[in-house]
Amino acid sequence: MQLETTRLILRSLCEDDWPFFLALHQLPSVMKFVADIEQEPQILARFNERSAPWSKENQGWLTLLIIEKESNRAVGLTGFLSRWHPYQQAEVGFMIHPDAQGAGYGYESLLSVLHFAAAGCGFHKITATVTEGNEGSVALLTKAGFELEGRLKDNFRIHNQWCNDLVFAYWPS
Repeated sequence: MQLETTRLILRSLCEDDWPFFLALHQLPSVMKFVADIEQEPQILARFNERSAPWSKENQGWLTLLIIEKESNRAVGLTGFLSRWHPYQQAEVGFMIHPDAQGAGYGYESLLSVLHFAAAGCGFHKITATVTEGNEGSVALLTKAGFELEGRLKDNFRIHNQWCNDLVFAYWPS
Protein backbone atom coordinates (compact mmCIF):
# COMPACT_ATOMS: atom_id res chain seq x y z
CA MET A 1 0.00 0.00 0.00
CA GLN A 2 1.44 3.37 -0.96
CA LEU A 3 0.14 6.95 -1.09
CA GLU A 4 2.03 9.92 -2.46
CA THR A 5 1.87 13.68 -1.89
CA THR A 6 3.94 16.53 -3.26
CA ARG A 7 6.74 16.01 -0.73
CA LEU A 8 5.99 12.65 0.86
CA ILE A 9 5.61 8.95 0.24
CA LEU A 10 3.37 7.07 2.68
CA ARG A 11 3.85 3.32 2.51
CA SER A 12 3.14 0.17 4.46
CA LEU A 13 5.69 -0.86 7.04
CA CYS A 14 8.33 -3.45 6.19
CA GLU A 15 10.97 -5.22 8.27
CA ASP A 16 13.59 -2.56 7.47
CA ASP A 17 11.45 0.07 9.24
CA TRP A 18 11.84 -1.55 12.66
CA PRO A 19 14.76 0.65 13.87
CA PHE A 20 12.84 3.86 13.07
CA PHE A 21 9.60 2.50 14.58
CA LEU A 22 11.45 1.52 17.77
CA ALA A 23 13.32 4.83 18.05
CA LEU A 24 10.13 6.87 17.54
CA HIS A 25 8.29 4.87 20.21
CA GLN A 26 11.15 5.44 22.68
CA LEU A 27 11.34 9.23 22.32
CA PRO A 28 9.87 10.92 25.42
CA SER A 29 8.95 14.05 23.45
CA VAL A 30 6.93 11.97 20.97
CA MET A 31 5.30 9.71 23.56
CA LYS A 32 4.47 12.52 26.02
CA PHE A 33 0.82 12.67 24.89
CA VAL A 34 0.55 9.15 23.44
CA ALA A 35 1.30 6.57 26.13
CA ASP A 36 3.94 5.37 28.54
CA ILE A 37 7.11 4.20 26.81
CA GLU A 38 7.00 0.42 26.57
CA GLN A 39 9.84 -2.07 26.64
CA GLU A 40 11.30 -3.27 23.35
CA PRO A 41 9.39 -6.61 23.28
CA GLN A 42 6.06 -4.78 23.57
CA ILE A 43 7.06 -2.29 20.87
CA LEU A 44 8.14 -5.19 18.62
CA ALA A 45 4.74 -6.86 19.10
CA ARG A 46 3.07 -3.58 18.09
CA PHE A 47 5.37 -3.30 15.05
CA ASN A 48 4.55 -6.85 13.95
CA GLU A 49 0.83 -6.17 14.34
CA ARG A 50 1.08 -2.87 12.43
CA SER A 51 3.12 -4.35 9.57
CA ALA A 52 0.70 -7.21 8.92
CA PRO A 53 -1.43 -7.11 5.76
CA TRP A 54 -4.38 -4.73 6.20
CA SER A 55 -7.98 -4.59 5.08
CA LYS A 56 -10.75 -2.34 6.33
CA GLU A 57 -12.84 -5.33 7.39
CA ASN A 58 -10.14 -6.59 9.81
CA GLN A 59 -10.72 -3.84 12.38
CA GLY A 60 -6.96 -3.26 12.67
CA TRP A 61 -4.51 -0.44 12.10
CA LEU A 62 -3.29 0.65 8.69
CA THR A 63 0.10 2.08 9.63
CA LEU A 64 2.12 3.93 7.02
CA LEU A 65 5.71 5.12 7.19
CA ILE A 66 6.04 8.79 6.19
CA ILE A 67 9.08 9.30 3.96
CA GLU A 68 10.40 12.68 2.85
CA LYS A 69 10.92 12.39 -0.92
CA GLU A 70 13.81 14.85 -1.14
CA SER A 71 16.03 13.06 1.40
CA ASN A 72 14.40 9.59 1.39
CA ARG A 73 14.36 9.69 5.20
CA ALA A 74 11.59 8.48 7.47
CA VAL A 75 9.93 11.38 9.27
CA GLY A 76 6.98 9.73 11.00
CA LEU A 77 4.07 7.32 11.06
CA THR A 78 0.44 7.86 10.14
CA GLY A 79 -2.64 5.81 9.47
CA PHE A 80 -5.96 4.78 10.92
CA LEU A 81 -7.70 2.10 12.93
CA SER A 82 -10.55 0.57 10.97
CA ARG A 83 -13.88 0.28 12.73
CA TRP A 84 -15.71 -0.70 9.58
CA HIS A 85 -18.40 -2.84 11.19
CA PRO A 86 -21.07 -1.71 11.86
CA TYR A 87 -20.75 2.05 11.23
CA GLN A 88 -17.95 2.54 8.66
CA GLN A 89 -15.77 4.61 10.99
CA ALA A 90 -12.01 4.96 11.38
CA GLU A 91 -9.74 6.61 13.94
CA VAL A 92 -6.65 8.41 12.62
CA GLY A 93 -3.34 8.59 14.40
CA PHE A 94 0.05 10.09 13.61
CA MET A 95 3.52 10.50 15.10
CA ILE A 96 6.07 12.89 13.60
CA HIS A 97 9.75 12.71 14.55
CA PRO A 98 10.83 15.88 16.42
CA ASP A 99 13.42 16.66 13.71
CA ALA A 100 10.59 16.88 11.15
CA GLN A 101 7.97 18.68 13.23
CA GLY A 102 6.92 22.11 12.01
CA ALA A 103 7.54 21.31 8.33
CA GLY A 104 3.88 20.60 7.56
CA TYR A 105 4.41 16.86 7.10
CA GLY A 106 1.74 15.96 9.65
CA TYR A 107 -0.87 18.03 7.82
CA GLU A 108 0.19 16.89 4.35
CA SER A 109 0.17 13.21 5.32
CA LEU A 110 -3.13 13.54 7.22
CA LEU A 111 -4.89 15.00 4.17
CA SER A 112 -3.65 12.08 2.07
CA VAL A 113 -4.81 9.54 4.66
CA LEU A 114 -8.22 11.24 4.95
CA HIS A 115 -8.67 11.15 1.18
CA PHE A 116 -7.76 7.46 1.05
CA ALA A 117 -10.04 6.59 3.99
CA ALA A 118 -12.99 8.43 2.45
CA ALA A 119 -12.61 8.01 -1.31
CA GLY A 120 -10.57 4.80 -1.37
CA CYS A 121 -12.28 2.91 1.45
CA GLY A 122 -15.67 4.57 1.86
CA PHE A 123 -15.48 5.43 5.56
CA HIS A 124 -18.44 7.53 6.71
CA LYS A 125 -16.80 9.20 9.71
CA ILE A 126 -13.20 9.59 10.81
CA THR A 127 -12.32 10.35 14.41
CA ALA A 128 -9.20 11.28 16.36
CA THR A 129 -8.59 11.05 20.10
CA VAL A 130 -6.06 13.51 21.50
CA THR A 131 -4.73 13.81 25.03
CA GLU A 132 -5.71 17.21 26.39
CA GLY A 133 -2.70 19.53 26.29
CA ASN A 134 -1.40 18.25 22.94
CA GLU A 135 -1.94 21.60 21.25
CA GLY A 136 0.06 20.64 18.14
CA SER A 137 -2.27 17.76 17.32
CA VAL A 138 -5.37 19.83 18.14
CA ALA A 139 -4.20 22.56 15.73
CA LEU A 140 -3.39 20.01 13.02
CA LEU A 141 -6.78 18.30 13.26
CA THR A 142 -8.66 21.60 13.31
CA LYS A 143 -6.76 22.82 10.25
CA ALA A 144 -7.67 19.58 8.44
CA GLY A 145 -11.38 20.14 9.11
CA PHE A 146 -11.98 18.05 12.23
CA GLU A 147 -14.54 19.27 14.77
CA LEU A 148 -14.34 18.78 18.53
CA GLU A 149 -17.09 16.36 19.56
CA GLY A 150 -16.34 16.12 23.25
CA ARG A 151 -14.02 15.84 26.22
CA LEU A 152 -13.63 12.58 28.15
CA LYS A 153 -12.52 13.28 31.71
CA ASP A 154 -9.86 11.04 33.29
CA ASN A 155 -10.05 8.72 30.30
CA PHE A 156 -6.43 7.55 29.98
CA ARG A 157 -3.33 7.16 32.17
CA ILE A 158 0.07 8.40 31.06
CA HIS A 159 3.04 8.56 33.45
CA ASN A 160 0.78 7.53 36.38
CA GLN A 161 -1.51 10.52 35.85
CA TRP A 162 -5.08 10.50 34.65
CA CYS A 163 -5.51 12.48 31.45
CA ASN A 164 -8.52 13.92 29.69
CA ASP A 165 -9.07 12.97 26.06
CA LEU A 166 -10.48 15.23 23.37
CA VAL A 167 -12.50 13.46 20.69
CA PHE A 168 -12.55 15.01 17.22
CA ALA A 169 -14.53 13.98 14.15
CA TYR A 170 -14.32 14.54 10.41
CA TRP A 171 -17.07 13.80 7.91
CA PRO A 172 -15.89 13.45 4.32
CA SER A 173 -17.94 15.57 1.96
